[in-house]
Amino acid sequence: MARVLVIGGGIAGLWAAVKATDAGHTVELVTKTELAEGNTRYAQGGIAAALFPDDSVERHYADTIESGAGLADPAAVRVLVEEGPDRVRDLIRFGVAFDRGESGLERGLEAAHSRARILHAGGDATGAAIEHALVGTVRRRAVAIDEQTMLVDLIVEGGRVVGARLLAASGALIERRADAVVLATGGSGCLYRHTTNPSVATGDGVAAAWRAGARVADLEFTQFHPTALAAPGTPLISEAVRGEGAVLRDASGRRFMLDVDPRGELAPRDVVARAVWRRSLEQGGAPVLLDATALGGEMLARRFPGLDAVVRAAGFDWAREPVPVTPAAHYAMGGVATDLDGHTSLPGLFAIGEVARTGVHGANRLASNSLLEAAVFAERAVRALTTGTTGTTGTTGITGITGASECRLLPDHREVGGSASASGCSGASPVDREELQQLMWRCVGLERDEAGLSEASARLETWRAPELHDRCSAEDRNLLDLARLTVAAARARRVSCGAHFRTDDPAVAPLPAQLDREAA
Repeated sequence: MARVLVIGGGIAGLWAAVKATDAGHTVELVTKTELAEGNTRYAQGGIAAALFPDDSVERHYADTIESGAGLADPAAVRVLVEEGPDRVRDLIRFGVAFDRGESGLERGLEAAHSRARILHAGGDATGAAIEHALVGTVRRRAVAIDEQTMLVDLIVEGGRVVGARLLAASGALIERRADAVVLATGGSGCLYRHTTNPSVATGDGVAAAWRAGARVADLEFTQFHPTALAAPGTPLISEAVRGEGAVLRDASGRRFMLDVDPRGELAPRDVVARAVWRRSLEQGGAPVLLDATALGGEMLARRFPGLDAVVRAAGFDWAREPVPVTPAAHYAMGGVATDLDGHTSLPGLFAIGEVARTGVHGANRLASNSLLEAAVFAERAVRALTTGTTGTTGTTGITGITGASECRLLPDHREVGGSASASGCSGASPVDREELQQLMWRCVGLERDEAGLSEASARLETWRAPELHDRCSAEDRNLLDLARLTVAAARARRVSCGAHFRTDDPAVAPLPAQLDREAA
């Protein structure tokens, strides 16, 4: 059996640790903060699966393909929807208490789903319920757990990943050797000024994998959630609220989404997010309003207890008045390129969850597919490392990424002469995280063009990574690497597709001249 190092404490990492231990491997689980912290904990909307008589895997497949804007990989989507129901049943066995009604499991509807197939737990606390159940399961297994320990770099010897360099809670740099390293470090929402992600989402796994020479892909596809509360911290207001009937109104009180798309508030996320963004610009930067008053205070408190508390703590009574919302960076569709079993282009390295680019999401993630993806591909990765299955070469060098998916692989560090964080002139100043986030929001946000991307690229080259001495400096290095790679990816894809929207694409209607990209 193998020594397995799992890096990340969300659903993907926890699932991999449990299943690898059960398969007889020696497992060490590393997590950047406490074991229960991470994006999984904050997932409100739920987990999607075709479990009901009026639904089917074919419908779920079709919905996911359509949302992916032509770039979702059919083979990866097929795996997701066919294996997803069994993974949800596994979660129930792990102790996740999904919400139930008189007729069994309750389900909700979210954007771009043709059927109500979203399972929730605790109303709007699905991620927390899953995290709680899996953390308990991990603690009952013989898993060595290192909390407050951050990935710094991967160790590569002879072209194979053999371990990782870590920053321990004590501040010491340590090494851990392993036969297989499983990256489950989550996304990179902290690249942007406004994000629904927790502060740990600094893209550590993608940046470290890229520096090690692994292939990364599709970093231009960042999903912006349409409805983060326009208040400090931009807390997410789940799409499930709109699924229950809440609507979006402009500053004058007019419902405007039906003018944009016949599906209204339940159009794909990229469509709704851009519509909210543009309407805010058109009204001088004033936020769009989410109107949930028709649902009533009793229903809001019962169905969305966590959100109800958050909204009221911010000073709003959403049962009586519409609340201001803004788009915010939410989910990374790109990441470390993998095959259908989590293999990366580096032997010994697997990637699962948001850190991975499986091909499932294409250019726009279908709501509530992320938790499902993490469980499905974590299961497959452990099975592959247990059986010793190796990745085979496909048209782009990674099985499961097909030519039809038009995956944009970015060059690895050897092809560009070293780490992006080391580039720039000797007189470059250390990167300023807040300024980087503002730059990315303004120039590489919901709408992009060559002028803004060129500006971002030039500014990023004037910065250098700080000397590594603590978690913050390590995160800043990762954010700088990822910002440069994301800008390069956005410049390379000159046409609009899903979440990557270029206003200088000839096929795109230009913004009115009076609208200023900086207004929001």
